Amino acid sequence: MRGFIDEELEGLYPLGSPETQFQHFQDEMLLADLIMAEKRLEKIELGYKRGVKTPAIQIEEKALRKIVDCLQNNLPLTNLELSSEEEKAIRGFQFLCFKPMMILINCNEDNLTAWDDTLNTFREKGFPAHSIAGKFEEELSKLDNEEAQMFMEDMGISDSIRDRLTHWTYELMGYISFFTVGPDEVRAWTIEKGSNAVTAAGKIHSDLARGFIRAECFQYEDIINLGSEKALKEKGLFRLEGKDYIVKDGDILSIRFSV
Repeated sequence: MRGFIDEELEGLYPLGSPETQFQHFQDEMLLADLIMAEKRLEKIELGYKRGVKTPAIQIEEKALRKIVDCLQNNLPLTNLELSSEEEKAIRGFQFLCFKPMMILINCNEDNLTAWDDTLNTFREKGFPAHSIAGKFEEELSKLDNEEAQMFMEDMGISDSIRDRLTHWTYELMGYISFFTVGPDEVRAWTIEKGSNAVTAAGKIHSDLARGFIRAECFQYEDIINLGSEKALKEKGLFRLEGKDYIVKDGDILSIRFSV
């Protein structure tokens, strides 16, 4: 949402409050989803008249009618209860109102904290919300690391917008990262939060999951702070975990396996 004044943009789209902007955005998404669902229902009705009435199509129709009813009553699709069969039937439509949303208020660098009350209003409605200084971040991206770090410290920003946005998006989608380390490569792997060690092993290679024995495990922050695996072992921070271990964000794993 735009939180800054721009004369050229004002002529195209008056600023208004971020709440008003977001409501307009939601209305547009709702209308787009409603049109898509109603068009598909029209085709289903036409198919019925031609004698095409399979169980799969009837499940799809039932799900679409629930969606249309929900949208016409201006209710969020995220609260809609669908059976597993109905969810599968409408998966290909990619309805916009089903998608998770994060709200960013793009403002000037001198009033980042001025939007705290507005951000809390969005958060109370269940949306992750943050303020960013887009122009300032653009200028930062053109500086070398040392200069950028100095300006970020002055602003009270720990990471670039690229890094922060990646972190926020992972949280929104329910993802975490773990690492594998070798002599020639360090690689990050993305898995769903709450996944166990066997699932993580399978992300690397199916053979590792099939023959899983143990996972050697330590944390990224610990190795950065202590500097070596030897120091980790001395501190008791180098662990062997079983297949039920829930992988944490920032874990470094080495899988022991036998196939």
